[in-house]
Amino acid sequence: MIFLSACQGGKKSPAVTEQTYKNPLSVALGDPYVLLASDNRYYMYGTGGAEDGFCVYSSDNMVDWKNEGQVYRGNTPDSWAVANFWAPEVYEKDGKFYMFFSADWKENPTNEKENFRIGVAVADKPTGPFKELSDKPLFDAGYPAIDGNILKDEDGKYYLYYSRCCYKHPVESEVAEWAKKEGLFDEIEESWIYGVQLKLDFTGIIGEPVLILRPPVSMEDSQAEWESRSVTSGEVNRRWTEGSFILKKGDTYYMMYSANFFGGKNYAVGYATSKNPLGPFTKASNNPVLEKNDNKGGIVTGTGHNSVTWSKDKSQMYCVYHGRTTATGDERVVFIDKMEIDKNGILKVYGPTTDNQVIE
Repeated sequence: MIFLSACQGGKKSPAVTEQTYKNPLSVALGDPYVLLASDNRYYMYGTGGAEDGFCVYSSDNMVDWKNEGQVYRGNTPDSWAVANFWAPEVYEKDGKFYMFFSADWKENPTNEKENFRIGVAVADKPTGPFKELSDKPLFDAGYPAIDGNILKDEDGKYYLYYSRCCYKHPVESEVAEWAKKEGLFDEIEESWIYGVQLKLDFTGIIGEPVLILRPPVSMEDSQAEWESRSVTSGEVNRRWTEGSFILKKGDTYYMMYSANFFGGKNYAVGYATSKNPLGPFTKASNNPVLEKNDNKGGIVTGTGHNSVTWSKDKSQMYCVYHGRTTATGDERVVFIDKMEIDKNGILKVYGPTTDNQVIE
């Protein structure tokens, strides 16, 4: 299988049969996001594959993916964003397409190593070109922020969810105390997910961000083991809660999120639920719902930063995420697997798979 690592438009990834595919896809992106647009086509965006920006792949069936080339480019004289272009998500609204993305802000008087913020770009088509709405980020909370994800609620209000980066954010916890006692790390930095109402024109936020999710404080917490593996394995002195994706079913909000180091084997996905878009959220007892399988005879590791899309008739949900295999090495590649929220309200992802899968 050939893996596409650059935006060279016009190429299609191979398919096993018309409606059958096998993971990983022949698309080398991190943080993949798939939009089912009003033209009844799928559009996939993600981290990588473009110089100072993003490209897009399109598909009629989620099996055959065509590289449409680069659709947004920053690091230009009129751009606020200068480097580290990450995690684009595109939303269709009033005939326009809005891309929320993360990047380094050129305004950096204290020379921060991680000066990430979230911005918005707009286009007339899902294939771009996307132009920034402003010469500055969407907002500035005073710390690095990444992984913007949007919810349009039934009352017409929009909400933004994002991750405060680990950078310069040491947090006291029993895990941090344990790591110091074991001689692994002197401190543990954490990333936390926040939510805030978004202006209807996507030019700013309303009110102050609210803390939504964070790593467990107690080692007795049922979530502590899987969310702390990057620390307890001695890999790195950080615990992540990032890559959020929120959806609503019935009267319940489901927030999926990723934990552990995005560049390591232990990256995994869990979810939490709430009756309110800004919480409080309760983490699910069946977490993680997506994780590596190389310890169970499989070949997949580093599964995370997912989005969710649907079949065209809305009957089947799909989890879109990146991972690695023994064949792809350190390169992040895209996986798509079926998922559901069952009659008891339990969210399940049926992956990671590497055998033939049928798109419904």
